[in-house]
Amino acid sequence: MSFATCLFMMGLVVGLVAVASNPSPYFAALGLVVVSGMGCGLLVSHGGPFFSLVLFLIYLGGMLVVFAYSAALAAEPYPEGWFSGPVIAYTLGYFGTIVLTSLPLLEGWYETSCLPMEEVGEFLVSRGDVNGVALMYSLGGGMLLFAAWMLLLALLVVLELTRGMERGTLRAV
Repeated sequence: MSFATCLFMMGLVVGLVAVASNPSPYFAALGLVVVSGMGCGLLVSHGGPFFSLVLFLIYLGGMLVVFAYSAALAAEPYPEGWFSGPVIAYTLGYFGTIVLTSLPLLEGWYETSCLPMEEVGEFLVSRGDVNGVALMYSLGGGMLLFAAWMLLLALLVVLELTRGMERGTLRAV
């Protein structure tokens, strides 16, 4: 189980570098999907399957819709690919920065820090995220509705900005 958790962590870092290093939104979308999937896998391995499902549905269902409209605005005839010169330079620079900043933090890292919640406790009655789900729907219900309203509002604002023809902010002059 700890091997899968470490694999999810490495995939998360690789996906983040893929998003940050590629200037073309077409290829960075794949990095966003990888980051979301690896983050969900990391949450599942630490004992939060419900929260990973919420992350996957909200992030990929809502934010990638907004990202698709943004990518439609940046219609490049020849986008830069994964193996073009600047993208490789950015990727190597980001990986070098990650390695240099993580070397001092590797001291004292142990493999048991990647164990899920259910493997650490001896007499657990319920799963780790059951109490959090109950609190989210009882005490956090108003915040959940507020967040859904803000996502809908953000989607409508992006739709209004990207609407073509003669109206909207981003029109051809």
